[in-house]
Amino acid sequence: MAILQESLENFKIQQERCQATLISITKQQNPIIFSKDTERLQQINNIREGPVGAQIKRVIDLLYERRQTPDPEEINQGCYVDLNANKTVFDSLKKNPKLNYDGSRFSYKPNHNVRNKDQLLDLIRKFQEGIAVVDLKDSYPNAIQDLELLKATGQIWILSNFDSKEDFVVYPNDPRVPIKVDDDLKLLFRGIESPREMLDIEKDLQKNGMKPATNTAKRRVMAQVHGISNKPKTKKKQQISKRTKLTNSHLKHLFQ
Repeated sequence: MAILQESLENFKIQQERCQATLISITKQQNPIIFSKDTERLQQINNIREGPVGAQIKRVIDLLYERRQTPDPEEINQGCYVDLNANKTVFDSLKKNPKLNYDGSRFSYKPNHNVRNKDQLLDLIRKFQEGIAVVDLKDSYPNAIQDLELLKATGQIWILSNFDSKEDFVVYPNDPRVPIKVDDDLKLLFRGIESPREMLDIEKDLQKNGMKPATNTAKRRVMAQVHGISNKPKTKKKQQISKRTKLTNSHLKHLFQ
């Protein structure tokens, strides 16, 4: 019985020693810390391993939005494109026509060097024949908003290109600019007689390769089926009073 008791005591002592050893090993080892920014690191890796064209676009977009002159390291911090580690992207950016490179820093190069609404208006007034919106919109980040403000205040016209609804042209609307119309153009303008019937207008549009927005023939057939009168409603002639708002009043003398 004494031998058994002694064996149990020895076993208990061994267990305590093993437990103490495990605790000591655990305290000595550095705990494993997993990054909480794994998603961002994966995004950075995907950008740097992505196509050269996509990396170039990220840099150009960064320079366009910020209008600053960062160096390669600042570009790396701003859009995760490491120019120092990617010579192909670096060399392509130095040759890009939309960028300036002074040997150490990059900057965006707009089509026209204007930076605010007043400079934008001065530029437009130099182009009496009109200037495309696409050539102005990259001048500075708020250029499109300023164009809308200038249009709203009547200082410019923004007209769509007849052949493409996506192309818009800006014209100055400055009453101080003298405009003279030749007598031949006046006679031509007065001599053009527009069709009175919508059917004739639609035929002329189709003849010139344009699709009319209306279909008078179909509308009249449907009106007959439903018993609706085709007679146009007579409109009451609007009387011009002192309160009547006139637009482009400064141009009325051109065709007199």
